[in-house]
Amino acid sequence: MPRTALRICPLCEATCGLTLTIEGTTVTGARGDREDVFSRGFICPKGAALGQLDADPDRLRAPLVRRDGRLREATWEEAYDAVAAAVPALLREHGPQSVGVMLGNPNVHTTAGALYPPLLLKALGTRNLFTASTLDQMPKHVSSGLLFGDPFAIPVPDLDRTDFLLLLGANPVESNGSLCTAPDFPGRLKALRARGGTLVVVDPRRTRTAALADRHLAPRPGSDALLLAALAHTLLAEGLAAPGPLEETALGIRELGVALASFTPEAVAPACDLPADEIRTLARELAAAPTAAVYGRIGSCTVEHGTLASWLVDVLNILTGNLDRPGGALFPLSATDRAPRPPGPGRGFAVGRWRSRVSGHPEVKSELPTAALAEEIETPGEGRIRALIAIAANPVLSAPDGDRLDRALAGLDFMVSVDPYLNETSRHAHVVLPPPPPAQSAHFDFAFNAFAIRNQVRYSPPAVPLEEGRLDECEIHARLVLAVSGLHGAPPEAVDERVIADTLARAVGDPHSPLHGADATAYARTLTGRTGPERRLDLMLRLGPYGLGLDDLRRAPHGIDLGPLRPRLPEVLRTRSGRIELLPEPVAAELPRLRAALAERPAALVLVGRRHLRSNNSWLHNVPALTGGSNRCTLHVHPEDAARLGLAHGGRARVTAAGGSLDVPVEVTDAVRTGVVSLPHGWGHDRAGARLEVAATVPGANVNQLLDGTLLDRLSGTAVLNGFPVQLAPLP
Repeated sequence: MPRTALRICPLCEATCGLTLTIEGTTVTGARGDREDVFSRGFICPKGAALGQLDADPDRLRAPLVRRDGRLREATWEEAYDAVAAAVPALLREHGPQSVGVMLGNPNVHTTAGALYPPLLLKALGTRNLFTASTLDQMPKHVSSGLLFGDPFAIPVPDLDRTDFLLLLGANPVESNGSLCTAPDFPGRLKALRARGGTLVVVDPRRTRTAALADRHLAPRPGSDALLLAALAHTLLAEGLAAPGPLEETALGIRELGVALASFTPEAVAPACDLPADEIRTLARELAAAPTAAVYGRIGSCTVEHGTLASWLVDVLNILTGNLDRPGGALFPLSATDRAPRPPGPGRGFAVGRWRSRVSGHPEVKSELPTAALAEEIETPGEGRIRALIAIAANPVLSAPDGDRLDRALAGLDFMVSVDPYLNETSRHAHVVLPPPPPAQSAHFDFAFNAFAIRNQVRYSPPAVPLEEGRLDECEIHARLVLAVSGLHGAPPEAVDERVIADTLARAVGDPHSPLHGADATAYARTLTGRTGPERRLDLMLRLGPYGLGLDDLRRAPHGIDLGPLRPRLPEVLRTRSGRIELLPEPVAAELPRLRAALAERPAALVLVGRRHLRSNNSWLHNVPALTGGSNRCTLHVHPEDAARLGLAHGGRARVTAAGGSLDVPVEVTDAVRTGVVSLPHGWGHDRAGARLEVAATVPGANVNQLLDGTLLDRLSGTAVLNGFPVQLAPLP
């Protein structure tokens, strides 16, 4: 007899509520949960395909351990025995920096990925941490850290109340949003226009999002920071800046005007390839709107001046008085955030507290650039990475120069992958620890609730029981922490109980905590939850700003609405001054490089990526329902460029850049502007040893192989994946 179960979709940042149809232990269907307090029944093709993802026959059912050079199925005990024998020995012989950790994008989509990697890093003692953040969003963390003192204090556009939305380098109609958690982003954009608001999209491609806009500007890729600087200059030069109450909160408005004096619309127009009058008009409209929000994402982050562009997004929101204002850009307050503290000076934010061993890249938010991982493995000497623990990561496809990284991974002394697939990266592992399918896992969105456009909280228990022979994903992580720290064989729940004890010890001693002065031991006995992770979640909710607990979430299976975003300044500020630091020194020091870009001769042809609605990086290409159609790895070329270069629609072309060449099918379309070609990210499923049968039938080409890893945004270490020069030649 079929039954239904509720589940928050873990496949993108929209976090839509799903209603699963289940027969026995098999998910046979998925539809939107109409009663979900946040998504209200919205669903995209990815969520609808959850059952196929859950039942994918290529998902690993048991651990793999390398024996005699081959990966073979093993028991969980054998797998952890191998980890416990190898990693602590390497740490003793070569020190903590001999082990690196790579965290991929799916970590933020799982409960385990939020709770355990910090414990793993502490157990290892390594500074060699690499994550997907330096492949997509690190510029936003850096700019927020410098402006507000907290790299996680990221304001999001108030989509449901704004009158004017300026959107750069984002295609949320297909990506469902990023660092802006918003189910039914397309519907919200349509609602903005229906209530008389204005949508302006800045993108070198005529995306499905741009097609919804009142106005679409198609500048030269990589020029976002110049365009934003000109908008800010115009606001200041024409007396249109009206920060309102923010004038008392922000330091450096006058100095900002001096720093941006040379970025006039006329000066930036040639570099942006936009008319100066159009830039000036946009600035005036932004200033005149009753409320407005500027929002920039991947396309404006993964470029040479990504941090400056991210900084200028918030500068514009500040200058127009729209930061921390309903209808503008506000700071969410999730149920597991710390309870608000009294405002005042904080520790501030700094980068470069240490540097990478080989090229001297500065750390950012305790991370090193993923583009530097290969050289840290390959280069001999003290501190060389000899072992890697990769959790939900496929950097062979997601990082620049995957061929080099592929060779480097093959030379590791030891590698552990926590991954459900034997993919292009995990095929190098000595031990693979496969988590269970999504329907067998509990779910809570620690990360995305902190970027949501409305405060709300939801929890999904497992929809079906854990299959015999599998371990829960949280237990997999807890056992890994024990294995690398010399405590192999200890009960995994000891990891969670240690965290609970430490958290309570801090809370009862903190005068700002709701548990100040309580008996920590007695309080621990009141926590609810069937598992250690549930008890930790219960404690985090109780310590949070709403005074909730896990039982409250269980009684509200469709979620709890916590209301619209509200102004939170100055409580969110953690700068040393206790104010918004509008022109931080690292940004001021980088502005001359942006100024120099005004005189640079642009490349004749540059490449940008693109998103597909039925795709998410490299990890959904093995699901039949999500392949084919528009989800294809083709090179988009404008008709004028195709004619000039002798390219034909349906033919093939060789794309060449600093990292190598790719042969790809050509799709001639005016959806890209002249001088720009586009190739999607996450493809290249043609490497021997991977077990991805569906993906391998149409492998596509790995666009990041065109990069050699040397192009980085200097302030954040983020790889330049968009707007880099390429050459094209037709193939027979």
